[in-house]
Amino acid sequence: MHFHDHLFFVFCLLALSRPAWACGPGRASGRRRGARKMTPLVFKQHVPNISENTLGASGLNEGRITRDDPRFKDLVENYNPDVVFKDEEGTGADRIMSQRCKDKINTLAISVMNQWPGVKLKVTEAWDEDGFHAKDSLHYEGRAVDITTDDRDRSKYGMLARLAVEAGFDWVYYENRGHIHCSVKSDSSITAKTGGCFSADDTVKRVDGSSLPIQHLRIGDAIQASTDNGDVVYSPVILFLHREENAVASFVTLKTEGGRSLTLSPSHLIHTAEHGEIYASDVKIGQHLLALNNNRSLDKDPVVAMTTQYRRGVFAPLTAIGTIVVNDISSSCYAHVQSHAFAHAFLAPVRWHYQVLPVSDSPQEGVHWYVQLLYDISTYVLPSKMVFSPS
Repeated sequence: MHFHDHLFFVFCLLALSRPAWACGPGRASGRRRGARKMTPLVFKQHVPNISENTLGASGLNEGRITRDDPRFKDLVENYNPDVVFKDEEGTGADRIMSQRCKDKINTLAISVMNQWPGVKLKVTEAWDEDGFHAKDSLHYEGRAVDITTDDRDRSKYGMLARLAVEAGFDWVYYENRGHIHCSVKSDSSITAKTGGCFSADDTVKRVDGSSLPIQHLRIGDAIQASTDNGDVVYSPVILFLHREENAVASFVTLKTEGGRSLTLSPSHLIHTAEHGEIYASDVKIGQHLLALNNNRSLDKDPVVAMTTQYRRGVFAPLTAIGTIVVNDISSSCYAHVQSHAFAHAFLAPVRWHYQVLPVSDSPQEGVHWYVQLLYDISTYVLPSKMVFSPS
C-alpha cells in the first residue's frame, strides 16, 4: 500500500468515526448535517455537563487581568449595535472581553434576532475589574459573560442558553432565573488553538545519557520513550507535530513527591498509574505519574502540586513509538484526543512515510502539514464535536 493509499484510508476513517474520539477548538468550525430541533436548557443545566474549569469546557483560569496588566491589551471592546450592553458601572467594562468571547457574542446576537425578530441579545456582565465574582471567576479574564434578552422575558432564557451552545460558547450555564452564564477557552491557550505541546525548558535524554532541552531536538535524535509494559527504550524523533519557538502559551506544571517537574499544555496526554493516559489538566493531587528510576524503569511518583503559567516556545516531537520521557516522566506524544491508541493509529501513515523516505534533520516551524490536513478534512466532513485538532 502506497503512502497516498494510506491517506485515503485515513480520510475514510475520519468520515466514518463515531463522536467519542476527539474534541475541537470550537463548535463554530463544524458543519451541520441537516436541521434538527433545538431543546431549551432547563434551570441549573450546563453544557457540557462537566466543570467549567476543565479541558472539555472552558479550561483552567489563568489569573485576573487588571487594566495595568500586560494581558489587558489582548482584550477587545465590543461595539456591536445588535447587542445591548448594560454597563451599570459606567466604565465600559461590559464591552470588554477576549476575542474568542467577542466572536461568540456576535454569532449569538444574530441567532437571537433570527429566533425572536425585534429582540436583541443583552450582556449584563462581561469583564469584571471590581471583584464582584468568586476568586477564580473567568469574568476577571474577560472570558465569561452573563446574558439575557433585552426584553427581559424569562420564558426565553432556556432557549437563549441553547442558542449560546450552538453559537460556540465552550460552557453555558442556566445559572439563575435572571441570566445565562457563558464562558470560553483562553485565546492564548494551546487548548484553544493547536492542541498540546511541551515547553522549551523541558528536557529529554539521549542514548549516551546526556540531557537535551526539547527545543534543541532534531529529527533523527534517539531519545528515551516508554513501552506499554513500562520498559524504557530509545526511539528516534521522526517529526514535530507542532513547533514554534516564539509562541507564548499557557502551560500546566506538575510537581511530584520525588522532586520531578514537568511543564506541558493542558490538553497533552500524560501517563498515570490510576487512569492510563489523561489530559494534563485533569491530573489531581495524589495521583501517580510514571517516572524514571535509577534502573531505567518506571515507578509511580505522586503529584504534590499543580500550577499554571505562561511560557514562550511550544514543542511537540513525535517518536517512532509515540511515547516520550520528558524530565524523567513518561508521556504520550499526542494531545487533544482522548485515546493515545487512537491518535497513534491515525498518525500511522505519516510514521510509515518518514521511515521510508529520508527527512532533513532540521525541523520545520508551525503545525506539521499532515496534522493540519487531518484537521482541515475533519472540520469539513465531521460535526464540530469530532474535529481533530492540530498538535
